[in-house]
Amino acid sequence: MTRVAEKTPRRCLVHIRWMIRRDMPEVLDIENEAFEFPWPAEDFVRYLEKRSCTGTVAEHEDRVVGFMLYILHKKCIHVSDFAVAEDYRHRGIGTQMVDELIGKLDPRRRNRLLVQVRERNLAAQLFFFKCGFRAISVLHHAYDDVDEDAYIMSWRLRKAVVRKHINITSPRRAGGVTGRPDNGYSDEASKAEG
Repeated sequence: MTRVAEKTPRRCLVHIRWMIRRDMPEVLDIENEAFEFPWPAEDFVRYLEKRSCTGTVAEHEDRVVGFMLYILHKKCIHVSDFAVAEDYRHRGIGTQMVDELIGKLDPRRRNRLLVQVRERNLAAQLFFFKCGFRAISVLHHAYDDVDEDAYIMSWRLRKAVVRKHINITSPRRAGGVTGRPDNGYSDEASKAEG
């Protein structure tokens, strides 16, 4: 019997840019493939029309392979939706997207990231934990579509790591975990999945 070695996916670098209207078909495909309860197109449009809401895409060889939606609050960035195309997972794209968000933090103003993850979405919980997020709260009955709880996960910027994020091009930011668990949550959670 011949054994075939399983091919390990190669890490791929992506370009992260603002989401534009023509990205929507690819973004919706990723959303529908990634989530049991995907956002409909109208929700994306309504979300992106809000002033404090931002959408970005991760692009590889002219293909949208991931996206994230987030809200800029005074003291934090709340990630509302975050997904990578199934055939591009485990290639460092999600980590590069988180690093992009970390680069937007400032110790004097917005110094933490928050994400709400469904209780059953273990893959997202493990991914964000690996990126330095820690669960800080449980939202009971968090969703309208099904009776399910959610975890609020937080990543906080420490003053000592600000220098690491300046002029470092490595997607893992010099290979170290640069966040620490948060110990409180005060912002209202909006619909989000990890």
